[in-house]
Amino acid sequence: MTTFVDRVELHVAAGNGGHGCASVHREKFKPLGGPDGGNGGRGGDVILTVDQSVTTLLEYHHSPHRKATNGKPGEGGNRSGKDGQDLVLAVPDGTVVLDKAGNVLADLVGHGTSFVAAQGGRGGLGNAALASARRKAPGFALLGEPGDLGDIVLELKTVADVALVGYPSAGKSSLISVLSAAKPKIADYPFTTLVPNLGVVTAGETVYTIADVPGLIPGASQGKGLGLEFLRHVERCSVLVHVLDTATLESDRDPVSDLDIIEAELREYGGLDNRPRIVVLNKIDVPDGKDLAEMVRPDLEERGYRVFEVSAVAHTGLKELSFALADLVAKARAARPKEEATRIVIRPKAVDDAGFTVTREEDGLFRVRGEKPERWVRQTDFNNDEAVGYLADRLNRLGVEDELMKAGARGGDGVAIGPEDNAVVFDWEPSVSAGAEMLGRRGEDHRLEEARPAAQRRRDREAERDEAQREFDGFEPF
Repeated sequence: MTTFVDRVELHVAAGNGGHGCASVHREKFKPLGGPDGGNGGRGGDVILTVDQSVTTLLEYHHSPHRKATNGKPGEGGNRSGKDGQDLVLAVPDGTVVLDKAGNVLADLVGHGTSFVAAQGGRGGLGNAALASARRKAPGFALLGEPGDLGDIVLELKTVADVALVGYPSAGKSSLISVLSAAKPKIADYPFTTLVPNLGVVTAGETVYTIADVPGLIPGASQGKGLGLEFLRHVERCSVLVHVLDTATLESDRDPVSDLDIIEAELREYGGLDNRPRIVVLNKIDVPDGKDLAEMVRPDLEERGYRVFEVSAVAHTGLKELSFALADLVAKARAARPKEEATRIVIRPKAVDDAGFTVTREEDGLFRVRGEKPERWVRQTDFNNDEAVGYLADRLNRLGVEDELMKAGARGGDGVAIGPEDNAVVFDWEPSVSAGAEMLGRRGEDHRLEEARPAAQRRRDREAERDEAQREFDGFEPF
């Protein structure tokens, strides 16, 4: 049964925003108390956060579909809907987030580092928030926005200081088991190690991590064996250690040729040329292994490699090796640039930036693209004439109508707002008026303009007395 997964495809969906509420306050002796519809709640985000206690992506391999909760709709009485709960997904340190095309979206290194993989939709405004001096009683509310929806790829790249690379059965697992407290599976057959193993080594005042990468074979960089699956775990390591088997039973292999083959695979994979190398001649506890190590050592040192003869079984040469690795790790850490606090960069929009574009397509359709127009369209209830009129007013104030005229649009031309796969298309008419305007200015209710009943009755009585007085003044006696 699989217990380690370092690459998964995750289907994430943020929560939708709750719809705003269109409500009118009702109370005894106040039949029209004004709008009191609350706003909808915000949809929950999907957030990836590094957790040191998580070491694999296995959980997301079995459950790749993740969705945050939706925001609640607003209610009457100026009650706003509850925000959706964010969905926080714990990922291992060193997780890389990519899109479907392979573009890197985030590189999550360090405990607590987080990335918003899908953003929740904002809630719609209720009619109480839409009321103004001109629009005293809106009969509509805005819809909540849908949350982000998409697929992402998570790749785990082990965060370690030292990587042990070499052929299968070269003794890498045995070496990491005696250098650290790690207890990997050890057996006398190839490809015993099927997952990277991590161990912590203390040498003097330096503490560093060491990774045992599953065995590489010729063609690993092209996907042969297990190499392509685990070569990515070498990318973050500061030091590479070639573990060479000096007691191999295969007649066509020797330490030098093994080193050349592994180096060719590393070059083919790319990006590892600047990492310092150390060569470890393992299994010198075997008589033939000791002789072969002494034979090939001068050749390796002539190439510029620093060579160590060790035996994981007899615990020979381990102390010198661990301190040499600690020295290289300390130098690599000192050479890294100091991390600076992230600057907050504010990029204000240009004064003449309208925030949208109008383009004419080959079929004569005019397409409007922009954050505001597209958001406004998503929030509009097209079954409500007053809401459609409110959208027309907003687009007109933004300057969309002027830009359409400049682009050559005429009455009756098709206009699409949004991308091709999800756009609202309509026949454009300049200065279009909604049917609700026939009753008065959009968003106004003439009933709210009436005086209080008692005052109205008093005025009615005064009007009747004035009318009677006029009739009496015009009366002529016989």
